[in-house]
Amino acid sequence: KISIPDILTPAGDTSVLAAAYGPAEVKVSKEIYDRATLDVLIQPKVGLPSVRERAQEQCVRETCEASLLLSLHPRSSLTLILQLIHDDGSILSCFLNAACMALMDAGLPMSFLFCGVTCAIDVDGQIITDPTAAQEKESRAVMTFAIDSKEHKVMMSSTKGSFSVNELQQCVAVSQKASEKIFQFYRDSVKRRYSKIL
Repeated sequence: KISIPDILTPAGDTSVLAAAYGPAEVKVSKEIYDRATLDVLIQPKVGLPSVRERAQEQCVRETCEASLLLSLHPRSSLTLILQLIHDDGSILSCFLNAACMALMDAGLPMSFLFCGVTCAIDVDGQIITDPTAAQEKESRAVMTFAIDSKEHKVMMSSTKGSFSVNELQQCVAVSQKASEKIFQFYRDSVKRRYSKIL
């Protein structure tokens, strides 16, 4: 468990605690001479992390590495811990959003922000954004995209199920549109936080 979280991110009924630590000293075996090492740890609600969590860690880590200016902290370590509180669907996008907000809160230098959006395609071909666990179970395809804040391009995608190229393109377009609301939420959150301090 995380004792002092940076961020508590709810997405519907899914909630995640996130904390970012570093830059700190790194083990010699993990040291990279020209940039920082990023470790992402996802803790399930109960038990030990499984293959699913390891795959999610990789998606989050690669997305974070693309946005962080890791070369500013060579031979150091950054750690991002994501603790699942409640899972009611759209978990990977919730992890991505919590990760971005924790990195912002920690003041780590980033070239752009990112967000996660999950889309599900139901049996009738309708696209559902931010689906619940029940909606994901009933869907024939579930897709999660990481979208960047600069050009609203897809940085990462994770897909499950069967879908056509056209449906994939529609889900990307829907996710890009939905990302605008998430980036506005980031801006509003930062304004609220720092208006209290000032």
